Amino acid sequence: MVTPLKQPIVFELEGFYVPPGYGAFLFVLALCNYMVMLFANGVVLCIIVIDHNLHRPMFVMVCNLVVCDLLGGTTVLPRFMVHFLTGQKKIAYISAIAQAFCVHTYGFAMQTILGVMAYDRYIAVCEPLRYHAIMTSARLHSCCALAWATAVICIVVLFAFHVNTPLCGNTIKHVYCSNRAILNLACSPTPLNNIYGLSLAWSVNTSIFLVIALSYLRILHATVKQGRDARRKAFLTCAPHLVVYVLYQIGTLVLIVIQRFPSLSQNIKRFFSILFIVIPPVINPIIYGLVSKELRASIIKHFYKCRSPQKSGGA
Repeated sequence: MVTPLKQPIVFELEGFYVPPGYGAFLFVLALCNYMVMLFANGVVLCIIVIDHNLHRPMFVMVCNLVVCDLLGGTTVLPRFMVHFLTGQKKIAYISAIAQAFCVHTYGFAMQTILGVMAYDRYIAVCEPLRYHAIMTSARLHSCCALAWATAVICIVVLFAFHVNTPLCGNTIKHVYCSNRAILNLACSPTPLNNIYGLSLAWSVNTSIFLVIALSYLRILHATVKQGRDARRKAFLTCAPHLVVYVLYQIGTLVLIVIQRFPSLSQNIKRFFSILFIVIPPVINPIIYGLVSKELRASIIKHFYKCRSPQKSGGA
């Protein structure tokens, strides 16, 4: 009979296999990824906060997306850097639960926020004259709060199953902690958690997909009747949101599909399994910064404004 572990429990992540001499190189790659993520999201967040012309529903939602991206990237990238540089794979029980909680919250909040953004784009394109009457400040903040609350409450319930669950192993067979990776170490099967987790993932993915699909079908139907300029404006308004959603779904799809190829090396599988949490936080702010005309113009304006005092000082 296997004896359950007693607190304090310290897990050991299997992590990546790092060939001798490559740790510093991988550390630099992870550091660059993290710095680009912090810089790009920081610029978008600061510009939206500073520029009062951007204090509009769409950009407030972009700020929520930025916070979600920062949560996801900061949850895993610093620990990857430590692993690559020092080879440290151990993680305390509380830290493991915290990392797993944040990873799952990032995943669900990303979808609920994108669902709210789809609703906002639908109102903006299909009800332009009533947009400000519908998307009031109170409704905007209620939608954003609902997106976060839904994600957090769902994940709190998911992790409630960890209470009083005895663990008989301490090796997590992944590069980061997750609900399933931790409960795989349980001394006995956890069917309730499995059923709830699968039901939650299916219901959230399906409901958000339906919200976004119906919103864009209505937008498409509304713009078909309008002129070319109106269609172009609607496309530019919706393109960033749709690209961000598609990229995230591709990342999660790769995470599922890659497990169906047992012949692939563990390093390749683990690399593809982290794409959904390390790539979107870097690309999302760049997409919004490049495609959104108002945000791009504001970034350029503040960039030149910051350079002007330096030139004056040098003169």
